Amino acid sequence: MSKPLKQVHLAAHFPGVNNTTVWSDPKAGSHIEFSSFVHFAQTAERAKFDFLFLAEGLRLREQGGKIYDLDVVGRPDTFTILTALAAVTEHLGLTGTINSTFNEPYEVARQFASLDHLSDGRAAWNVVTSWDAFTGENFRRGGFLPQDERYSRAKEFLQTTSELFDSWRGDEILADRQTGTFLRDAKAGAFVHSGQHFDIEGQFNVPRSPQGRPVIFQAGDSDEGREFAASTADAIFSRYATLKEGQEFYTDVKGRLAKYGREPQELLILPAATFVLGETDAEAEELAREVRRQQVSGATAIKHLEFVWNRDLSGYDPDGPLPDIDPDLGEHTVSRGRAQVRMYRDPLATAREWRERAEANNWSIRDLVIETGNRQNFVGTPATVAATINDYVQADASDGFILAPHITPGGLDTFADTVVPLLQERGVYRTEYEGTTLRDRLGLAHPDTVKAGERAAS
Repeated sequence: MSKPLKQVHLAAHFPGVNNTTVWSDPKAGSHIEFSSFVHFAQTAERAKFDFLFLAEGLRLREQGGKIYDLDVVGRPDTFTILTALAAVTEHLGLTGTINSTFNEPYEVARQFASLDHLSDGRAAWNVVTSWDAFTGENFRRGGFLPQDERYSRAKEFLQTTSELFDSWRGDEILADRQTGTFLRDAKAGAFVHSGQHFDIEGQFNVPRSPQGRPVIFQAGDSDEGREFAASTADAIFSRYATLKEGQEFYTDVKGRLAKYGREPQELLILPAATFVLGETDAEAEELAREVRRQQVSGATAIKHLEFVWNRDLSGYDPDGPLPDIDPDLGEHTVSRGRAQVRMYRDPLATAREWRERAEANNWSIRDLVIETGNRQNFVGTPATVAATINDYVQADASDGFILAPHITPGGLDTFADTVVPLLQERGVYRTEYEGTTLRDRLGLAHPDTVKAGERAAS
């Protein structure tokens, strides 16, 4: 007997904190004007997407004292955007990336509980850590956390915010106009937390929100990140672009849930994905090549190569051959604390592989960076893309995708108008929103339901 079709989850990532965005395209719009966010969010909602996702850039991306030439600057504050979007959407989830390294639990819990109230239960939090020394300089604590401490702080941060969310049961507000009694329990919101990273005590001043807690997303790919997600997250991002890699990641992370008393459906795996559509597959492939070249300038290519070589390569021609010198394996790195450093754990082997590929294909530095780092996930006609997305989900390489168009704010329009109807025809994608909260639409249990089940079991 064949297994039932899985439903595809889709979300929209408003781009702008890396070189995915082609802001120089004539069709591109503002990254700071509210009208751009409204257009993007309302397109996602028209397409019945689960949620809109905002990444967070806490500092301008720079290297060697110079700002990246293709990066967008001026992104407004995440909570400001999401709260404003709550007023112009009805069903779309609102997911914000908030850093656990440079913030405080009380403040973040208060912001997310407020967003959940204002949106009638549509708030979600992408919990990220940072070991980025450049970003750390923007905050009073300075510097950055070593890698072995950042997940320790993140786990306690999330535990502490959960205690704050749960400090309200949901039935404390009486608001009796006759007696003038507002709370039936004067200790509502009381909390005490004493741990390695946080020692706080007081009363949380935002009542229980519609979801109880925001939906929790996590984006780490390290073993610590996967374990963190398996123990606490509702969804995890994946960066794997091929079917085989996606299936391996899916199996690994889902396989970690049982030790925490969780079922596979309690954690969604949602890779970030880019796409290019055309009237024919060949036309889409040609457009995709053009987009990749727009996304990687010569200066950007050199900076990406420096992640591996750990040297100043500004004197090299990006349209010329790769350096014949080997990477510097010294402790000081030109990109100290950057995630890209961890991606290339054996720089000598990476450099050797890249030289061989560049020589075999007659690639310049820029060609190599384009081909190894900026390939779109889904390229083709709407029918091709719809089929591929469905194949990945049904083959357990993902539970859906978070789509990042290269044009803002209109880059999602064609996908919404052409690919979504084809997924609906296949019976794998909703035609109407169901439920009232983001948890409902993602098929996740309400925390109060989970707690009630745990009490009954005990």
